Amino acid sequence: MLGVVLRPWVRIYRTPENVCDLLPDDPRPTLYVVERYGLSDELILERACREAGLPSPLMADARLPSKRHRAVVALTRRPRLFSRLPYPLHSRTLSLLASRLHTDPDKDVRIVPVSIFVGRAPARKSGWFSVLFSENWGMVGRFRRLLALMLNGRDTYVQFASPVSLRDVLAGQSDPERSVRKLQRILRTHFQRIRATVIGPDLSHRRTLINSVVNAAPVQAAIDANAGKENIDRAKAVAKARAFAWEIAADQSHLVVRSVSFLLVGLWSKLYRSIDIHHFEKLREVAPGHEVIFVPCHRSTTDDALVPHMLYLNGFAVPHSAAGVNLNLPLIGSLLRRGGAFFLRRSFSDPFYSVVFREYMSQLFARGISMMYFIEGGRSRTGRILPPLGGLLSMTIRSFLRQPHRPVVFQPVYIGYEKIMEGESYIGELSGKPKEKESWSGLIRSLGALRRNYGSVTLNFGETVFLQPLLDEAAPGWREAITDPGVKPAWLRTAVDTLAERILVNINRAAHVNPINLLAVALLATPKHAMAEADLVAQIDLCKHLLATLPYSDRVTVTPLDSAQIIAYGETMQWIRRVAHPLGDVLTVDAKQGVLLSYFRNNVLHLFATASWVACCFLNNRRMARATIQRLGHLVYPFVQAELFLPWGNEEFGEHIQQTIDFFVDRRILDVNASGRIVERGPGQSDTAFCLRTLANTLLPAIERYYIGLELLVKNGSGTLTISELENLCWLTAQRLSLLHALNAPEFFDKSLFRGFIQKLRERRAIWIANGKLEFDAALPKVAYDARVILSREIRHGILKLTPEKHAELASDAEDGPD
Repeated sequence: MLGVVLRPWVRIYRTPENVCDLLPDDPRPTLYVVERYGLSDELILERACREAGLPSPLMADARLPSKRHRAVVALTRRPRLFSRLPYPLHSRTLSLLASRLHTDPDKDVRIVPVSIFVGRAPARKSGWFSVLFSENWGMVGRFRRLLALMLNGRDTYVQFASPVSLRDVLAGQSDPERSVRKLQRILRTHFQRIRATVIGPDLSHRRTLINSVVNAAPVQAAIDANAGKENIDRAKAVAKARAFAWEIAADQSHLVVRSVSFLLVGLWSKLYRSIDIHHFEKLREVAPGHEVIFVPCHRSTTDDALVPHMLYLNGFAVPHSAAGVNLNLPLIGSLLRRGGAFFLRRSFSDPFYSVVFREYMSQLFARGISMMYFIEGGRSRTGRILPPLGGLLSMTIRSFLRQPHRPVVFQPVYIGYEKIMEGESYIGELSGKPKEKESWSGLIRSLGALRRNYGSVTLNFGETVFLQPLLDEAAPGWREAITDPGVKPAWLRTAVDTLAERILVNINRAAHVNPINLLAVALLATPKHAMAEADLVAQIDLCKHLLATLPYSDRVTVTPLDSAQIIAYGETMQWIRRVAHPLGDVLTVDAKQGVLLSYFRNNVLHLFATASWVACCFLNNRRMARATIQRLGHLVYPFVQAELFLPWGNEEFGEHIQQTIDFFVDRRILDVNASGRIVERGPGQSDTAFCLRTLANTLLPAIERYYIGLELLVKNGSGTLTISELENLCWLTAQRLSLLHALNAPEFFDKSLFRGFIQKLRERRAIWIANGKLEFDAALPKVAYDARVILSREIRHGILKLTPEKHAELASDAEDGPD
């Protein structure tokens, strides 16, 4: 009867959805274990089992070696209504079952832990009042539970865990009671982990956390050092450390999280057509029992709210997120703190502040609080993955060394947009304009952007990176540092670099190719950013077939739309414009839109790197040997790999080149001779040659940038330029080349790309520093000479003409130029 009364008030979401795969038919009787006793929980469990086709918890199996009428046990019970007598510390039912199984070795019981949460994620139509009665860590009374069911019962979350054999628990134990106590400890730990994963950890008061940070031994030592260094009273140094901690610390509130969730559901539905999530179930399998660090790529300001909110709506707690202190504005800063943000300064030059911040992260780690931060340091202005900053990763590893019993896993997340709010400001910043500081006035001005629609957003969860195996690989002696975690180990930098690269590679391996990405790859590769409709359809088909035939990874996803639908969608989103013509319509991109589209081309540039390289080899050559394509590819690959965070080693890249050539041959875009050693393209005016040129132009700007750097070194001579002089000369040359050859893409002369290229040359010992100047040997001019195989005579002549020799006036101008 009560189940019938409860039915209209409760809607159940089961995890996993297909519970029968987890709990198939079994000859053993089933006993369900829930965390807390409550009649409503038993009724919810009964309904969830009935809907999933599982044995009912309200009807004990006759095979169950107990006289109980129900096949469900609660680990914790509410206080008695009319008696102060406590309940037994251990479950009588489990003790009785253990005794029966101890005397009868032929019997067994299948124990199934089940977690039940009422009112975890209110929908947009839910009332604000329902937030007050959401699931939490406290043991609520009967009346409050009744209100929670009435207000939030439509969002009830039931999670089944893998079954446990009671016989296996008793194996090797002579005392059944001791086995029961062990089983209950395991179950309590399991329920605590699931509750922490679903609704977040049991947060202590912010003041208590700050006191723990200030009283920690590393901070106390830093206080003494600061007092001596600045010649101030110790009390003032303590106050300074406490002020740092208050500036940093989050103050997450489950009430605020749920309230903001209520608003964000409406905001996302207004801004985006849809938010799609892929590979999330793989994270759900890994998360319990691990300290999860979410490390998304950083595309837009909405990333900070979008990723935590999607985690929350899909059954995870909102992680504590690192945010720049520039966002700590009046009112806004307080709201962000209550949502789980902790603030960090752009610079850690103050060692006192650095110690306090590192200790705060260690305290979060010790409390089992999941975190989220962007290892790129800032938002990408070009759409590419940025080189990593290892500060937060280093602090995470050192925190792990203090608490090595809790395994750590990093979860890369790829975020793919079809439009971004900051597009115009990104172009301005790349062209030299200073970044606008965050302020209330800027926030008010940006509200107009909320009236637009930004298409769809995709979150792809990449392959997780487990910290312990990575440390075993990068620093085999890391366990020795556990004896003194306060000392910075010598291997830390190597481990951080390896971890950062692995994370960024896995982000790229989880890319999503949306319709705007494909339009950008095709149209921006043409001189006037325009194509006949038939040619555009063929080029998009080629790109989709390439991704399907030679998949970059098993986590890359591609839009299901066909070429015609992609073009129609691009017109709807106002990215491209159709020009009617009697001989066939032309699709074109306006100049301003073309610059913005380069951002979305760069999102997926790495997926087409190998095909683009093969196509580059046929820009100025009708035929070429397979071995030559591979040899030149091995020369350029280390620089492309560093720029695009590609996953292959040199040998794997060579294999991928051969597979790509075979793909082009199968599509009749390339031909091979009888021996298969010589590869040939069709005439320059053919459709197949046009397809190759279009693909080649995707990677060609990177090859041109490398040639600029090499020619500047060769032209000025060994031992002439410093690193900063070479970087500035590269930037000026690329900027001028862009003006003269209509390369309307600000990232072509992005200083960070030249900086990365120069660093890679140093790593490979192609150049080195002596007396502050860059030196090289005779091998470098030979590499520059090989570039003429790829680059056209016009581009080579333009670069050679524009590459200046160093002189004082130019060097001083470069120092004063916009960054």
